[in-house]
Amino acid sequence: MTKIIMHGCNGHMGQVISEIVAKDENAEIIAGIDIINNKENGYPVYTDINDCTEKADAIIDFASAKAVDKLLDYAATRQIPVVLCTTGLSEEQIAKTAETSRKVAVLRSANMSLGINMLLKLVQDAAKILASADFDIEIVEKHHNQKLDAPSGTALALADSINEAMEHQYEYRYDRSKLRQKREKKELGISSVRGGSIVGEHEIIFAGIDEVVEIKHTAYSKAIFAKGAISAAKFLKGKPAGMYDMSDVINS
Repeated sequence: MTKIIMHGCNGHMGQVISEIVAKDENAEIIAGIDIINNKENGYPVYTDINDCTEKADAIIDFASAKAVDKLLDYAATRQIPVVLCTTGLSEEQIAKTAETSRKVAVLRSANMSLGINMLLKLVQDAAKILASADFDIEIVEKHHNQKLDAPSGTALALADSINEAMEHQYEYRYDRSKLRQKREKKELGISSVRGGSIVGEHEIIFAGIDEVVEIKHTAYSKAIFAKGAISAAKFLKGKPAGMYDMSDVINS
């Protein structure tokens, strides 16, 4: 049985995870953290993480970037592994995450979906073949109108995956509205769409002369991210300090 603290328990993802774990014989949420305590969750909820003294095997975080620093300090002090799902972190917070991973196990992923993590590998293989044949690469990501960060963490992870495969040849281009010049050869465009209730859609376009290859992933429910986070929490139970990602979970 994996005992979990749900950080951001009263947000949408926190509630989805709570519902799934309630039906899981191998996991249990023993406490929740949220600045607003207005729901009956079946477990104690604390508005200040430092008031939580429950002994857990892992923390699942789906809160906000503003709460990440305090969460990392808590995880390191209490020696509780953390699944860090919040996106939109600053460079300073990313550095702090790496520092914290030297004290306690941290799993950080821009996207918890199995399909997306497979896609990260697929686009590397595609880039090695198509980019070498002078195909241009563009990423278009679409999300609901409540999402705060743009581009999405997943879009950036896809771009980084491609760039890694190509030995970091590309410069990212987020906005062409003020440019009056042709597309640079080593340019990787990333475009963001925000509207309605789109859960998440990522399309990688490889555009060559007279042919286009498109690789696309569509999320129809946030449950896919919740299931991935729960699997990650189970994976982290008992793991030594270090930085992990979803590829470790998939390959375990």
